[in-house]
Amino acid sequence: MDESDACPRDYCPDSSLPSSTTSVHVTALDGLVNVNSLLTIAVFVGLSLAAPGQRSLDSRSSCDAGPDVAKKLLVFEVVSFSFFLFSSLVAQGLKLAINLLNSSDVNEAFRAHINSRVLRVGMLASAVGSVMGCLFLMLSMVNVIEIRLGLLSCGSKSATHAVSALVVLVTSAILVYISTVLYAFLH
Repeated sequence: MDESDACPRDYCPDSSLPSSTTSVHVTALDGLVNVNSLLTIAVFVGLSLAAPGQRSLDSRSSCDAGPDVAKKLLVFEVVSFSFFLFSSLVAQGLKLAINLLNSSDVNEAFRAHINSRVLRVGMLASAVGSVMGCLFLMLSMVNVIEIRLGLLSCGSKSATHAVSALVVLVTSAILVYISTVLYAFLH
């Protein structure tokens, strides 16, 4: 079998990935969709924990969050959900394309000839969607903390410690994720 039979002309120029790497991409896309699903659950948990007019656990009534904090929470949760949905749909679309290209050869279930530029741009778009979703989820969690523990402007130690831990850990994780994605994208 010569090389021209192995690859369709549109998918095997210099910009094409070897078919042996396709299963790695499908696995990565599966993982991304699974993580986005878990984070989407966190969005709805955040919405259920914060009702407008709710008193905080701080003893001072002046530290209770007002309707403006609840409105920001709702906006951040909806934007976060939108980014996670975008990311998941892009990843699912890529997986569908790979699987449809595989449908012609049953023996090679995890290999497909797909344009590497399309795959790389799609995976990068999906990763950006996940990062943006995480950032907005973090902002919404700050609002949940303010509703439950008291406004940060009141100097609530519990709220300040919770927000500090949240921001440090989530930002660190996002930086590691971005570094890994960029490394994979550039190499």
